[in-house]
Amino acid sequence: MLIENSQPFDILLVEDEPADAHLVKSALKENKVYCHLHHVLDGRDALGFLRREGDVYKNAPQPDLILLDLNMPRMNGREFLSVIKTDEHFSAIPVVVLTTSDVERDVVASYKLGAASYITKPVDMAQFIDAIRQLDNYWFTLTRLPKKS
Repeated sequence: MLIENSQPFDILLVEDEPADAHLVKSALKENKVYCHLHHVLDGRDALGFLRREGDVYKNAPQPDLILLDLNMPRMNGREFLSVIKTDEHFSAIPVVVLTTSDVERDVVASYKLGAASYITKPVDMAQFIDAIRQLDNYWFTLTRLPKKS
């Protein structure tokens, strides 16, 4: 959603599956979400992004929102959540779990680890686009996010 005289939101997408990452990018574009999307492949890369490690991430912005898949190699979403939600530098960044898992224990574990929301990825493209529209409406219109440090 475009808001006059505002800066685009920074979204960090943590997703290892190229097709799912493409779906998120397409849905954001389709909904005209006013954002910069930054994409990494797993929790380790996401930590590198947040900590601005190495030449690749030295100028990385602090994201306004993190979209997090749960099932990834190297460092999965649950491990990533447990690290950032106990780190005072990153604990205030809202994390929305966006995953194919509809398993109750994953939902409960995600909230216990500090996820702000849990969304099961719709299989249907139209439903997926609508889910991203609602996500945009809620996180970037209705709620007030913390200022970036």
